[in-house]
Amino acid sequence: MAIQPYLFFQGRADEAIAFYEQALGAKRVMLMRFKDNPDAPAPPPPELADKVMHARLEIGGEVVLLSDGHGSEGPQFQGFALTLSVGDPAAADKAFAALSTGGRILQPLQKTFFSERFGMTQDPFGVLWIVLVQ
Repeated sequence: MAIQPYLFFQGRADEAIAFYEQALGAKRVMLMRFKDNPDAPAPPPPELADKVMHARLEIGGEVVLLSDGHGSEGPQFQGFALTLSVGDPAAADKAFAALSTGGRILQPLQKTFFSERFGMTQDPFGVLWIVLVQ
């Protein structure tokens, strides 16, 4: 069994994929647009056709799934955080700075009693990230 986060970006999935590729070195493993769905009973509405129906990213060997979803409101990421565990303080500093670009720092990255680096930031899409040295 595996637990994999599935994030819905409400029309900003392409932008999010590019951001995570740049910020974290994410690798795009799979991407399907709504217009490419072979099982769709009818073509999608024009405003949805080129949106991301399903994508799979690998970040440091872990899987993050994402989609544009069907909603018209912006992304609503509440009640959870993604934790990025890295091996050393330099990697934490780099990842934290990249994820914070265009976002909002909630807990500055700092040394704590349990980690050489620990911090919390919200990326430009509203996803909460915890970055720490394992």
